[in-house]
Amino acid sequence: MMEYNVNDLIKRYPVLESCKESILEAYKILEKSYESGHKLLIAGNGGSCSDSEHIVGELMKGFISKRPLNDDIKKKMCDIDPQIGKELGDKLQAGLPAIALDNHQALNTAFTNDVENGGLLAYAQQVMGYGNEGDVFLAITTSGNSKNIINACVAAKAKGMKIIGLTGKNGGLLKNIADVTIIAPSNETFMIQELHLPIYHCLCLMLENHFFN
Repeated sequence: MMEYNVNDLIKRYPVLESCKESILEAYKILEKSYESGHKLLIAGNGGSCSDSEHIVGELMKGFISKRPLNDDIKKKMCDIDPQIGKELGDKLQAGLPAIALDNHQALNTAFTNDVENGGLLAYAQQVMGYGNEGDVFLAITTSGNSKNIINACVAAKAKGMKIIGLTGKNGGLLKNIADVTIIAPSNETFMIQELHLPIYHCLCLMLENHFFN
């Protein structure tokens, strides 16, 4: 199924043939991390910031498949309150834990205000607080050189996290620190971002197929 999903992606986007092996490698890192009970942290700037939120939305609830809760958690909620528990059990969905680091405005603005060059360190601060050994950091930067993303990568590496880079052009500094780097084959920022979406959709689809089908 994993190979099928990637082959289908390349059939629809032939230009991504050069990314096949790195996509598969990135998926294996994510699968192993989630199998071990760990989580995913994601960060980017501008359009890549929006992509971070998009990915969280695909992982934390159903993407294309239903993700019913298991009977054990349903029973526990019903034991607490039969009426509320029944509604929650019927409507809530299983998710894969993922956190977009942009969506913490109070923390990010406070750190930016309190610390010299804090704007370039805010993501690294969150990695330091959230990240644990075995977690994965998905670093999204079209150039591969965004200073705040590279800073966060250094923090993630120090904490024993795996790093997946999603970038373009020649991979920049990111390719030297990431465990695997998916390099969209373009030099134009908007074209790189256009290719990032089907890449991360493919990763989300493979994860959903593995954990919920």
